[in-house]
Amino acid sequence: MNRKRKIGGKKMKYQKINKTMIIALALFAVVIHVGNYTFFTMPSILFYAWHLFLGLFFIFLTNPLGKGKELSPSILMACRVADWTLIILTIVVSGYVIINYESYVFNMQNNKLNDQLFVLGIIITLIVLEAGRRVLGNVLPLIAIVAIIYALFGNKISGLFGHRGYSVQRVVLAIFSDRGVYGTPIGTSATNVYLFLLFAAFLNVSGADEIFQNIATALAGKKRGGPAKMAVIASAFFGTISGSCVANVVSTGAFTIPLMKRSGYRKDVAGAVEAVASTGGQIMPPIMGAAAFVLADVTGVQYATVCISALLPAFMYYFCLMKMVDLEAVKYGIKGLAESEIPDLGESLKRGMKLFVPVAVLLFMMLVLKTTPMKAAIFATASIIIFGLLDGKNRMKLQDMIDGAVSAGKSLCSVVGACATAGIVVAVFSLTGLGLKFSNFIVQMGGNSLIPSLILAMLVCAVLGMGLPTTAAYIVCATAIAPALVGLGVPLLPAHLFLMYFASLSAITPPVAVASYAAAGIAEENPMKVGLTAVKLGITGFILPFAFVLNTDYVTLTFSFQTLMTILSSIVICYSLACLLQGYVESKITIFERIGYLVVIVLAITPFLVHSAIGIVLFVVLYGGRQLEARKKYRILA
Repeated sequence: MNRKRKIGGKKMKYQKINKTMIIALALFAVVIHVGNYTFFTMPSILFYAWHLFLGLFFIFLTNPLGKGKELSPSILMACRVADWTLIILTIVVSGYVIINYESYVFNMQNNKLNDQLFVLGIIITLIVLEAGRRVLGNVLPLIAIVAIIYALFGNKISGLFGHRGYSVQRVVLAIFSDRGVYGTPIGTSATNVYLFLLFAAFLNVSGADEIFQNIATALAGKKRGGPAKMAVIASAFFGTISGSCVANVVSTGAFTIPLMKRSGYRKDVAGAVEAVASTGGQIMPPIMGAAAFVLADVTGVQYATVCISALLPAFMYYFCLMKMVDLEAVKYGIKGLAESEIPDLGESLKRGMKLFVPVAVLLFMMLVLKTTPMKAAIFATASIIIFGLLDGKNRMKLQDMIDGAVSAGKSLCSVVGACATAGIVVAVFSLTGLGLKFSNFIVQMGGNSLIPSLILAMLVCAVLGMGLPTTAAYIVCATAIAPALVGLGVPLLPAHLFLMYFASLSAITPPVAVASYAAAGIAEENPMKVGLTAVKLGITGFILPFAFVLNTDYVTLTFSFQTLMTILSSIVICYSLACLLQGYVESKITIFERIGYLVVIVLAITPFLVHSAIGIVLFVVLYGGRQLEARKKYRILA
């Protein structure tokens, strides 16, 4: 008994020390990242080295070996020794790069690799692979290992994918340089992603989830199918700041999915609505997901421009989903919530001011003042703290700020794991020219035709996305496929948005659909059933990338008649697609009407104004006719 108590006491003491270190590391991360854009500026590679060091340290502290398992004292001790061995090695490698920054950069730029750098390069490669495995699973690390093997033995492959062969030293040099683990992926994580994770974390500790749910309930709760519409609105709000589909499902879905089930929605529909709405957060401006920041860096396009380009497609995604759940309510006669369950909208908006003002600050600085996203995120986060301190009813405390910093650090783990491991893959692609070879392969398989090549690109993104987070899947696809699409005449930004969309939508695409699986757990339904329903409800997301590649007006908004017609066409397309798939307007429609809506979509989605105008007129006839019929019926019954 005494021995068990002693072991338990040691375990508690270790956990307390671990927690203290996590807090200290989280606060130091805030100082490094915020300080770099306010009080001091480090050379980029030096800053990336600090960022990677902090991210890896976080991963090994918060994701220890044997996490969540009951282990014997001896095995637990062995796991801790392994964890701290990796932490110490991380300190050694990162410390070397940070302290000897100038000589490191000189050697990398001149392709010089002495014995010391060779050993450190092997160590950081193994550390990154293990860190990626802990936070992402086996798929991306395995892809990275296969890439390394390809670099070493690709000279034995004949044909398109063969190469002249590279030594271990040359491969390690590529991985250890600014083409690999200190390259663009980790650079994006350091410069953009962390500061927006910090912004989102501080919004959350300010009570964003509860406030967004109340606003969504007040706006849509009384309408038919109110709980599902609440889920769409709340998840759009929350997803905009979180950028993580699974986190979005777990947080808002815990409230919305049981409510949808109680209101009469089938379990698979309830889960699918939340999964689709939560996944949309990755493509919804102003924050979107981490992949959007990588996209901006890779393409050299300002992040604000990416947001503006993504605005109309994101609107269409949610607009169609809202109409789909509305027609689902028509189909099954699902009512809204009772008056007693609806919070006061004015009070909810008043409470939400401390959240809306920081978002307004963010948008104003990025879109009007044209500041960098990093500075905009810092000032927006500062405004959260200021308004939180001024909130008399729910004043932000010091512990809330610490919790926000820790939450940002924990969120950083998956991003750093993905970006650093993807950096290994990118290094091999760059060294061997595999990206260009893969692009040529796509073009050849597609017969030099755009549509078949787009379909192949979609399939590759979907397959990669099954086992990878969105950011990692996008990085690999952008490296391997984007050059092929650009070579076929697709403009740079639409080509990359196409890949980012399908990397994001893999979260709801069976057989491995992480957002659908998370929602299925809450809905207590078969994950595959939820996934298939999610594909139906989120069908707009699968059509949109093809639409804006073939008609770039959807991602090129201007103050013109063309843009006005594009917006009108987008509304018509969303309504028509929902009616076509659900087979209802205010009542069941005929097969001929469904064909009519298909014709509307085909006409309205084209870049030709005359076709769009004809499609809009046809939609007014079809949809307006059913609405008039429903009103006449209502008057007779009344």
